[in-house]
Amino acid sequence: MSVLSEDHPAVILSLDSQHIVSIQAHATRTYPEECCGLLLGTSDPTGKTVMDVRATNNIWREEAQSDLTKKRRYLIPPEEMLVAMKHARTLGLDIIGIYHSHPDCPAEPSECDRAAAWQHYSYLIVSVPQGKAGDVRSWSLTDQQVFSEEDVLIFRGSP
Repeated sequence: MSVLSEDHPAVILSLDSQHIVSIQAHATRTYPEECCGLLLGTSDPTGKTVMDVRATNNIWREEAQSDLTKKRRYLIPPEEMLVAMKHARTLGLDIIGIYHSHPDCPAEPSECDRAAAWQHYSYLIVSVPQGKAGDVRSWSLTDQQVFSEEDVLIFRGSP
């Protein structure tokens, strides 16, 4: 089964340029390990708008699978997910996605990313070649359980 879809509807993930700066800084700080965090915002059938970005800890335990380390995997602590859900609710927002980094790999989802993904979330991935944050791309899981790339719209200030 392919991880990526060739066909996809035009879904747009909109976020402020400061959100991108924050995510890239987080990815650079955690290199050579993967960073992870949450995208809070609103969504409708044509797209999603990020209103807040929350960095989280990566609690991937290498003992679980010795060949998979924090350099190639991430796990968001459930308690941080719950706190973010409550915070989002107080702002009238939802968790609309997850971001993470791919150290020394392209900003494309892996098979592990696909296996752990939830439909309706955006998965923003930042590549981090040699410790410097680079390409940022967003993906969502289709009904056929493959990733479809989302268009990313970066704005300055309020959307």
